[in-house]
Amino acid sequence: MRSVAGITYLTSDEMRQIDKDAISEFGVDVLSLMENAGSQTASLARMILGKVAAKKVVCLVGKGNNGGDGLVAARRLHGWGANVSVALGVPKSDFRDIPAKQLATVEKLGIPVADEGVKLSGSDLLIDALLGYNTIGAPRGQVADLVRLGNISRVPILALDIPSGLDPTTGVPNDPCIVAKTTVTLGFPKLGFLNPDSRPYVGNLYLADISLPRLIYAAHGKMESVFEKESMVRLLLE
Repeated sequence: MRSVAGITYLTSDEMRQIDKDAISEFGVDVLSLMENAGSQTASLARMILGKVAAKKVVCLVGKGNNGGDGLVAARRLHGWGANVSVALGVPKSDFRDIPAKQLATVEKLGIPVADEGVKLSGSDLLIDALLGYNTIGAPRGQVADLVRLGNISRVPILALDIPSGLDPTTGVPNDPCIVAKTTVTLGFPKLGFLNPDSRPYVGNLYLADISLPRLIYAAHGKMESVFEKESMVRLLLE
C-alpha cells in the first residue's frame, strides 16, 4: 500500500482482501460489485465515444469476474443504442457462476458472442475485460491472441480495472500486454500504476466508485471523501 496525493494504491493481495472484507463483513455481494463496475465502465465508454448510438463497441471478455464486469458494460451500452459484440477469450463452456449468468443474459439480449474468428478493426472502441488483478503471469492462448489483435487493430482500448497482461503490483508489462488509451480502475488504484514503465499501457487513468463501504476507505489512507463530488475521478500520474 502506498498513498500519493491522498490516493491509496494497493497490491493485488491488498485489493483481494478489500473485496473479501466488503463481501464478508459488510454484505456487499459480488453481483452488486459487478453491476457497479460494469455500469461505471459503460459510462466512461459513453464519455469517450460522445454519442453511443450506432457506435461499434467490442468487449473482449475473460471467464472471471473481470469478464463479468465487461459483460455488464456490454449490456448497458447495448441498452443505450451502441452496436455491441462480445469476443470471448475462452470457450463459453469455461464460464462459471456469476460470469456465466452474465453471459447468458447478454446472449438472451441478442448481443453477438464469438469465441473465434473475431474481427476488431473498424470498431469505434474496444473494452478490455480479459484479465483482472488476480491474474499472475503473461496472457496465454486465445486471451493472448485477443490482446495482440486488439493492439494491432488501431482501435482505442478502454481497459477495465487493469490492462490485461500488466502486473497489478509491480506495473511490469508481460508479453503480450494491452496498450490502453484509457483505464478505469475499480475501488482503489493498483500499485503497479505508479511504475513509470506501466504508463504507455495504462493511458488516461480513472478511478471508479463501485460502492465499497465508506469504512473501508476510511481505513486505507483516509480516502472516505474520494467520491464526494463525483463517482469517477481522473488520476494524474507524474
